[in-house]
Amino acid sequence: MKTLAYPLLLVAASAVLAGCGGDPAPAAPSASAPVPAAAAAAESTAPGVPCGDLTGSGGAKTAVVAHGQVDCAAATKLLKDYFAKLTPAEAASADGPGPVVLDEWTCGSGPNDPVTACSTEDGRQVEGTRS
Repeated sequence: MKTLAYPLLLVAASAVLAGCGGDPAPAAPSASAPVPAAAAAAESTAPGVPCGDLTGSGGAKTAVVAHGQVDCAAATKLLKDYFAKLTPAEAASADGPGPVVLDEWTCGSGPNDPVTACSTEDGRQVEGTRS
């Protein structure tokens, strides 16, 4: 009889444990619930919206891409302002140019990196890729 008791005990314990895992699904957030700014920014514009090219000094072209709630005119102006603010020493830095603060934006890039990245604390981003 003892040999039959162990399998029955195991089946009973499994049934009890299976019932414990049946918690109801969490309720979906209501439409009036506040949405964090970063999430709202990420949802408002599809990632990687191309904004065209910016011609810099020496004729170098930079492809501008906006992420989050950034329109293309603002993204292009931001990168123009960034490149205009860079000193020759910053541009030639072994660590890469930046970080440079422009109002609520911080921009920079790594050493020999063709991508300049600008971001805000609320999740908006602008990228410029030199070609």
